[in-house]
Amino acid sequence: MLDTTCVSDAMDRLGLPGGLLGIKPVHMGFKICGTAFTVHYIPCGQVKGTVGDFLDDVEPGQVVVIDNAGRDYCTVWGDIMAVTAKMRGIEGTVIDGVCRDIPAVLASEYPIFSKGWYMVTGKDRVEVDAVNTAVSISGVQVCPGDIILGDDTGVLTIPSNRAEEILKLAESIDQTEQRIIALVKGGMSLKEARAQTGYHHLQSRQVIKKGEGGTGS
Repeated sequence: MLDTTCVSDAMDRLGLPGGLLGIKPVHMGFKICGTAFTVHYIPCGQVKGTVGDFLDDVEPGQVVVIDNAGRDYCTVWGDIMAVTAKMRGIEGTVIDGVCRDIPAVLASEYPIFSKGWYMVTGKDRVEVDAVNTAVSISGVQVCPGDIILGDDTGVLTIPSNRAEEILKLAESIDQTEQRIIALVKGGMSLKEARAQTGYHHLQSRQVIKKGEGGTGS
């Protein structure tokens, strides 16, 4: 699986936002890749709604993407949901907000990426008002079915209709970076290896001239 950095560079080259700022792994050493099942939270009114019943509708291999507007005063994911999601074969969870029950979450070995953790429950504070609708995570739109990629460096979202194009470009970038490493190990200076491979322009925004098609090289 490609890492998030190569994919991020590919998306930069195509002028596409993707990196979800501030979202980091709770448990290092996991990689996730799957389609987004999106969840949107709002503050509770006088009539209190639910916070986690949507989990029964998530398919194995999907990534739960929760838009809690970055709220850090209450959580929307804990040990019960982590254990349940692990049992159901869900790929992982991404939260624009915080989670809790960290010892139990770590023990479950279920991948969670969030902006932190805090013990205070979201029950009677926030509620789900929509699932599988476009959400905003760290200011980046995530739509149902978009591809979510996460590793120890962070998380990004890949528009489903551009996934193949992004993947091919990311693979090319990864190959170039591996070539640089090989050249340096072979005795070449880093400056020369970078110049020879065009390193400084790998992520530069592509400009399509009038009358040209494709994504260039």
